[in-house]
Amino acid sequence: MGFFRLPTDIQAESIPLILGGGDVLMAAETGSGKTGAFSIPVIQIVYETLKDEQEGKTGRASVKTGGAIFNKWQMNPYDRSPAFAIGADGMCCQSREFKEWHGCRSTKGVTKGKYYYEVSCHDQGLCRIGWSSSLAALDLGTDKYGFGFGGTGKKSHNKQFDSYGEEFTMHDTIGCYLDLDNGHLSFAKNGTDLGLAFEIPQHMKNQPLFASCVLKNAELKFNFGDEDFKNPPKSGFMALSQAPDGHCVKSSQAGSAKVSQVKASSNAPKALIIEPSKELAEQTLNVVKQFKKYVENPKVRDLLIIGGVAAKEQLAVLEQGVDIVVGTPGRLDDLISTGKLSMSQIRFLVLDECDGLLSAGYTDFITRLHNQIPQVTSDGKRLQVIVCSATLHSFDVKKLSERIMHFPTWVDLKGEDSIPETVHHVVVPVAPKKDRLWERLGKNHIQTDEVHAKDNTRPGTNTAEAWSEAIKVLKGEYTIRAINEHKMDQAIIFCRTKIDCDNMERYFIQQGGGPDTKNHQLSCVCLHGDRKPQERKNNLERFKRKEVRHLICTDVAARGIDIHGVPYVINVTLPDEKQNYVHRIGRVGRAERMGLAISLVAMDKEKVWYHVCANRGRGCYNTRLKEEGGCTIWYNEKELLSDIEDHLKCTITQCEPDIKVPLDDFDGKVTYGQRKALGGGNYKGHVDALAPTVQELANLEREAQTSFLHLGYMPNQLFRAF
Repeated sequence: MGFFRLPTDIQAESIPLILGGGDVLMAAETGSGKTGAFSIPVIQIVYETLKDEQEGKTGRASVKTGGAIFNKWQMNPYDRSPAFAIGADGMCCQSREFKEWHGCRSTKGVTKGKYYYEVSCHDQGLCRIGWSSSLAALDLGTDKYGFGFGGTGKKSHNKQFDSYGEEFTMHDTIGCYLDLDNGHLSFAKNGTDLGLAFEIPQHMKNQPLFASCVLKNAELKFNFGDEDFKNPPKSGFMALSQAPDGHCVKSSQAGSAKVSQVKASSNAPKALIIEPSKELAEQTLNVVKQFKKYVENPKVRDLLIIGGVAAKEQLAVLEQGVDIVVGTPGRLDDLISTGKLSMSQIRFLVLDECDGLLSAGYTDFITRLHNQIPQVTSDGKRLQVIVCSATLHSFDVKKLSERIMHFPTWVDLKGEDSIPETVHHVVVPVAPKKDRLWERLGKNHIQTDEVHAKDNTRPGTNTAEAWSEAIKVLKGEYTIRAINEHKMDQAIIFCRTKIDCDNMERYFIQQGGGPDTKNHQLSCVCLHGDRKPQERKNNLERFKRKEVRHLICTDVAARGIDIHGVPYVINVTLPDEKQNYVHRIGRVGRAERMGLAISLVAMDKEKVWYHVCANRGRGCYNTRLKEEGGCTIWYNEKELLSDIEDHLKCTITQCEPDIKVPLDDFDGKVTYGQRKALGGGNYKGHVDALAPTVQELANLEREAQTSFLHLGYMPNQLFRAF
């Protein structure tokens, strides 16, 4: 990866949002500069934090055992329910729980005087707002220490709900009055006084009162007086933010929010970037190293934490101190659970390729990890969560973001899944009942995954198990047939499991190919999680340098790896998740070059491994079905294909088993790996026509950005990175 002269689209959108302190969900294609989009601002803010520590500066808030000290009126991140989110300004509040109420109190309380604040409702969710003491439950109005007014038009105190005033909802503004001199509480709706609501009882006369609210699937915004009120208070009342310091008390209740009270130590990084695979973790760390190259005094220290590397080396680096950690879940979980890696100072949590992390089964790990990270660091800075995903339309990613992110901004430069016009994708039916080639091969075929090792699968058996085994044999034959038919000079071959990858590599070697054969039609390397890190790294580099023609890999191993100019993809098995189909075939057809993706789809059900055992398949030979306590399932690729076609809103062209792709269906004759010829429609013609205009726009953009940089707005430490 080279440096950027100007930000890419995803960087231009995301960097200001992250520097501004917000949580960000981003989706963009591999190779779009996505890694730079989060690593540049993370490095910058980590550097600034280290600089402040070096110079002895503190943040806007400091934390002491037993409570928090704030200099500003806002909602208190230390005194709130778990699912209550507070915006970066401390005023915007939200809870998206549908079944439970979640509440919060302000950072300060008052003991005497007459005060007013406003709340604006942003949606039609349920809420109660008002006042409570530090002894009250966060479920406002349900005990004797809190007073609330709800959107249903009810006032509440000590679980007694009485009609009061009017209902309120979205676009309404509620004024909250507190008269401590006379012991009165009242409310107003859109400037109309609703009259006395409560008289403060004797047992609360000497207790400080805090602005409070409780929400159920609602969002609202407080205004304590730092902004102009929509409806100014009646005579004699002052804005809550103007309360004299002598009347204020600091919040002494830590509540249920997590807050770091631990002094930073050498094993407590400020940023944690999690990747689904070792290759992607190494790739991301290299990007971080390049961008921090000119960041000095103090230097930003990084560490790669992945499996397959001696933990002793990683622990030695941790003892020296580390600021940014990039790692994979397995080894991270080991170090965190044993206390060797501390989460006490994490300012940034980055989940890269989040859909891949979730599909690999790391949802529980991410949830446990997030629960260990303080929502506010010891210098008063809020945790920022950045999620990158192949698609933001994944249900699992949406669900996770609702649970661990606060008011995230969505940066979606990818949109709904679609196939680029440069990609020709076809399906080859694998039908063992029609193509009886598997019966004639004897033992001269690919080794299968031994799912049917205990079954009778001899020709003539005509059982579901026999057809399933035949599918596995035919897929090995069709893979080699596709390579030979199209004279593939470079292809990524996706297999479903690690054992499938190993078997395919072994079959290529039997046919004269393999990793040590140069320029052979079947020269290949293999990439999956059970290969040693150095072997995986070397294999990937050999494929990139075109020393071998084919990369055989699993989905997880190849996720996010930036390999340019690959003309062919073969899906030996369709992916489990329909979104991954686009992710796979998007490996071809880049930079306006034509690409061919061939998917081998079984027309009968295939029995495959689906390990639910503790060892995740290592040494497992339990071929019983999952529902019978085993580790296999029946795989229905016809249904998977139907789901993919529904998802893409198209019908994918089918080829015969000879895999002769009908080129005339692809807008004229093409050469895969090269740009489409002029004869193939207006594809190249419209590019030529637009070229002068695009060049002029590029020049203007360069001038504008250069002027901006010369004015000195770009942080010096990262200036050369652009």
